[in-house]
Amino acid sequence: MSFLTALNLSSSGLSAQRLRMDVIASNLANISTTRTAGGGPYRRKSPVFQTTPVEEGFASTLQRFTSPLAGVRVVDVVEDTSPPRRVYDPKHPDADRSGNVAYPNINLVAEMVNMLSATRSYEANVTAMRATKDMTLKAMEIGR
Repeated sequence: MSFLTALNLSSSGLSAQRLRMDVIASNLANISTTRTAGGGPYRRKSPVFQTTPVEEGFASTLQRFTSPLAGVRVVDVVEDTSPPRRVYDPKHPDADRSGNVAYPNINLVAEMVNMLSATRSYEANVTAMRATKDMTLKAMEIGR
């Protein structure tokens, strides 16, 4: 694997995890949003990841059959289809006739766990980029 391929793999992971963190931040920011422009409460969103092959040339195409290298990218951000939480609050402006308010289907603990996971994944990609850089610098020192 070349220096640039290793950096491309890590950078694709960094980009995907950054978008994942943005989606989680949006979910947390809208945890109490009961009314959206589309009507109804905010719906929790999740990114959908897909692996993408790394192109290096003919030699890597042949090698891919034994050791595939793949980056990652976000192909879509989907809304959760689970029903909203119903909370009895007859004084709330968005309460229905029975006094229930539809709140977003967001679990604070689950979102925080997802955020920690995304942070750790981001840090792992940064560490891989640093290791690639350090190995390249050491290889250049050998040539002196």
